[in-house]
Amino acid sequence: MFAPVARRPLSRRTLSRRTLLRGAGVAMALPLLERFAPGALRASDGRGPGRMVCLCATLGLHQPLFTPEGTGRGYKMSPYLEPLARHRDDFTVFSGLSHPEVDGGHSSEASFLTAAPDPASSNFRNSISLDQYALDYLNPDTRFPHLTLGIAGPSLSWTRAGVQIPAQNSPSKLFEALFLDGSEEQKQARTAAITNGRSVLDVVAARAKRLHDRSPAGDRRTLDQYFTSVRELEQRMQASEAWVTKPKPRVDYKQPEDVKDRADFVAKQTLMYDMMRLALQTDSTRVITLMLSGNNLVPPLDGIDVDWHNLSHHGKDPEKIAQLRHIELEEMRLLAGFLDSLADTPELGGGVGGRLLDSTLVLFGSNLGDASMHDTRNMPMLLAGGSALGVKHAGHLAFDKEDHPPLCNLYVTMLQALGVETDRFATGTSTLTGLELG
Repeated sequence: MFAPVARRPLSRRTLSRRTLLRGAGVAMALPLLERFAPGALRASDGRGPGRMVCLCATLGLHQPLFTPEGTGRGYKMSPYLEPLARHRDDFTVFSGLSHPEVDGGHSSEASFLTAAPDPASSNFRNSISLDQYALDYLNPDTRFPHLTLGIAGPSLSWTRAGVQIPAQNSPSKLFEALFLDGSEEQKQARTAAITNGRSVLDVVAARAKRLHDRSPAGDRRTLDQYFTSVRELEQRMQASEAWVTKPKPRVDYKQPEDVKDRADFVAKQTLMYDMMRLALQTDSTRVITLMLSGNNLVPPLDGIDVDWHNLSHHGKDPEKIAQLRHIELEEMRLLAGFLDSLADTPELGGGVGGRLLDSTLVLFGSNLGDASMHDTRNMPMLLAGGSALGVKHAGHLAFDKEDHPPLCNLYVTMLQALGVETDRFATGTSTLTGLELG
């Protein structure tokens, strides 16, 4: 929604670079903005829409329990992969991969989908995230171009200008946005807000255009980025008006109540996974990111008496690792439940596969390879689904953690599976060796 904006003249002093980036942030700071756009997110052969879900567990996953023994399709399941046994042929697990020049411990979560270097530095500037890059090239004809979600805190998604898109952390509000139409008064208020926002943009754009004409080349490049952000928001606002009066889909699911216990990550993640499955099933969106944030609280699980963050810094203490295993196994069971729900949901009519999972790429991993040491190398990663998009899963692909292709090569593979014609993304320079598309 738009807050009232004071319409003061924009001088060279007031239209600073910081202001421009803040403007770009406004342009992308509406993750639940309804819109209609031509085209669709499609598989490379045009068979129908593909989908992408990106998940990051920010407190890591204990590598000895995650990484399987052996390589290729004949690997031995690790304890953390056992809950996913039903989907063994539907995913590839990776070891040894990381983002070059991304360090900084917990700060590295900002670079999980961007690979932007040095996230802990004082002058860090992020770049566009994988999900937003895909949307730059592909216009899904869905009510929501993307959903940017979190459990409690920030999101994984960043705009082209390096501005973080706010996360929706409330399953109840997400359900309302997806499936509740609202009263006529609410619809009129939404339309009025869109119209007012477009009027504000008209004034800002006109004044910025005048400044552009008398600015040096470097400033003009910055202003061009700003204009692009303004145009994108104008298009989304125009499209939003078309969706305001269109009925939302009906689902056999009661609007959930948000979980009040901040430590109960199982209940929180369960609700968010349910909302994500419903959003994909109703084709309300085709691109979702979810940050699975840990915290400094003690989860309400039997046998756990130390807070999660403390356990992640176990220092190889067997008692802490035992408790951490209990927590992280629950995370893996929740992921397995989400994959189960996609596998048990038929593809929409005219889609590319028999199951929703077949047309959906599900990326799961962590920004930390060894959370206990704040090490960002050898990130635990897996990619599930996407067989109808041409992904040929390969079991366990193991790379040398000191000499390996960048993780973004996997992201290039994902983009190509979705129909984006590119050989590069961030540090990625090709598709990932060993993971073929057919």
